[in-house]
Amino acid sequence: MISFADLNLSPELQKAISDLNYEQPTPIQIQALPILLGDPTDFVGLAATGTGKTAAFAIPIIEQIDPENKSVQILILVPTRELALQVAGQIDLLGKYKGIKSVAIYGGVEYAEQNRKIQQGATIVVGTPGRVVDHLQKKSIKLENLKTVILDEADEMMSMGFRDELETILAAIPRKNAQTWLFSATMEKDVRRVADTYLRNPKQVQINKTDVIPSTIKQLYYIARESDKAEILCKLIDTADHFYGLIFCQTKNLVSDLSLYLSERGYRVDSLHGDKDQESRERTMRAFRERRVSILVCTDVASRGLDVKDITHVVNYSIPRELESYIHRIGRTARSGKAGFALSLITPAYRRLILDLEKITNSRIEEGQIPTRKEIGVKKISKLLTTFQDQDDFVRAQLLLDENWKKALAGLTSEEVAARFLTMTYPEIFIDKTATQNSARRSSLSDNQVAGRPLASSEPGENRRSEERPDRRGNLRAGYREAKRADRKYGARNGRRAGGPSDGSRGSFGSR
Repeated sequence: MISFADLNLSPELQKAISDLNYEQPTPIQIQALPILLGDPTDFVGLAATGTGKTAAFAIPIIEQIDPENKSVQILILVPTRELALQVAGQIDLLGKYKGIKSVAIYGGVEYAEQNRKIQQGATIVVGTPGRVVDHLQKKSIKLENLKTVILDEADEMMSMGFRDELETILAAIPRKNAQTWLFSATMEKDVRRVADTYLRNPKQVQINKTDVIPSTIKQLYYIARESDKAEILCKLIDTADHFYGLIFCQTKNLVSDLSLYLSERGYRVDSLHGDKDQESRERTMRAFRERRVSILVCTDVASRGLDVKDITHVVNYSIPRELESYIHRIGRTARSGKAGFALSLITPAYRRLILDLEKITNSRIEEGQIPTRKEIGVKKISKLLTTFQDQDDFVRAQLLLDENWKKALAGLTSEEVAARFLTMTYPEIFIDKTATQNSARRSSLSDNQVAGRPLASSEPGENRRSEERPDRRGNLRAGYREAKRADRKYGARNGRRAGGPSDGSRGSFGSR
């Protein structure tokens, strides 16, 4: 198989594929499609997130569907409501010329609307395990005519604690007529047990380990003290040619603190964590997809199932506790052959984790150099140049320049005018904060001496102001402490040595 035309697909499906600009099939599609379009069989497909698994199973099931049969023929299980909506949307696009539509069912919404869509003749149901079990118990979903059940991102469903729900659903499948397809990025112990228990002589496809991390992802790590991470993150964002990315943190407290810190620094940022309700999540994702927000700070659990096009960067503000999660995280960039960056901030004591990541991904992670203030300045002013040159309404501002302005400008060169303008625009780059602070201290000392007061008398006032207006770095350290507590709790619960900073410790990793 070299192209989709080699598969002898129906004209309606070929047209839909053409509309979606699918040109060359991905490795998982090349290997899986000939099998899944052939005789009925159970199947295991192992490939990383973002490698085209959805189309690998969506194309065959669309060809399977009997349009005259209005009962549920295909059941697709996914870990999150976001992924349910995304998979259902892709199936609808591929099946539009054959009149095939799917229904997405997930928690957090009323049953009535989902029931109505199912009763209208849904042939493909895409759902989260918990909500599917609910519908089975209410008998609103019947599986008598089921042809195929698909477990998409099976390892994610297991890590989220859906093992019991999956086994309940699989036990209800009519095994005589239905086939089971399992797709996963990794074959962990629990996933292997499900495959061994519920799949019969499955055919298996595994993308080579060397293909787990696409070559188009440039992986870099930066050594940083925990207290410096937020500032270094801003430097990395500022020096990127374009930053449209995800930043992963260990806990929801750290997510909240970091997103507020970035917002106060002027970045277009929002967050995803477990405390957000469905309406807030959908509003956040809509803003991110529409590029009104360019940075999304999130936890692993809250971000599962996210599928957003053209993400340029994935940042591991905290290295995941389970190293396999690293693959899921960075797989969200460099899709469809495009380039992307995976950046990791790691404390010096845990530099060894990079070797573990390189081993598990069979790839090279380079050490990056933290940008200097000069490099940030060059990048920022170069970005501003085009905007500067495109100004058409400067004449209006010119008319407002009175004699004082003209007098001030008369003795300046054009370069000095531009330099003064840039310093006003980016004071954080060009103003020497140390010199300013020293000057303020000297001024305070002089005032106190003149008033006959000792220097120490200024300290209580400074302390009170500090308490009334806590700085974000303090809050970030509080989030870091929360991450450490979570890590210790996690390690103790799993019988491993607890401890270590938010980028983890050797005792914090391993399968659940």
